[in-house]
Amino acid sequence: MVEKLLSDDEARAVLKRILALYPDAKGELQWDSKFHLLCAVVMSAQTTDKMVNRVMPSFSRKFPTPESLATAPIEEIEHEIKTIGLYRSKAKHLKATAEILVDQYHSKIPRDKKKLMTLPGVGEKTANVVLAEGYGIPAIAVDTHVSRISKKFHIVDQKATPHEVEKRLEAILPKKEWIKTHHAMILFGRYTMPARAKGDPYSYLDMQN
Repeated sequence: MVEKLLSDDEARAVLKRILALYPDAKGELQWDSKFHLLCAVVMSAQTTDKMVNRVMPSFSRKFPTPESLATAPIEEIEHEIKTIGLYRSKAKHLKATAEILVDQYHSKIPRDKKKLMTLPGVGEKTANVVLAEGYGIPAIAVDTHVSRISKKFHIVDQKATPHEVEKRLEAILPKKEWIKTHHAMILFGRYTMPARAKGDPYSYLDMQN
């Protein structure tokens, strides 16, 4: 049986109701500079924002600039982030990214998606977060929540890749709504309709957060 997807208008109606539950939605990662935002998002892969936020204050003091991170021993970086998942590989990515920022970008964070995605540990989702959060450039970062919700409400096919989810949401939403809607979807998936939620997904649209 072929799955029937929502029309553009139906999909927009669902997203509008999600946004109504979280009208002031914003990212929950804590950062004080675009460089630390990039670091935080790299660290957040396969772990929670809360875990990353616990290490960011000390990490930010220890490595205030790309130069300080690029020249730090890998063991020192690992020690700062050892409480988060995959910390060894993330430490390598962070150091390598800092080196590239220093060598190629004068320690500035690129505001170009393709350039961001050449940095170690930076995929499409991470690049979109940096663009949206750091520069206010319209982008939709598709994490597990955004992907799951899009599939649960049949906005996209169940086999859709994160990139396909991103393109579908971009196509049905005005650019000015991309950032706030994707934040609302993340909070909706995190706090209102988590992965363990059962039953009709539409029943969660009327819940108050």
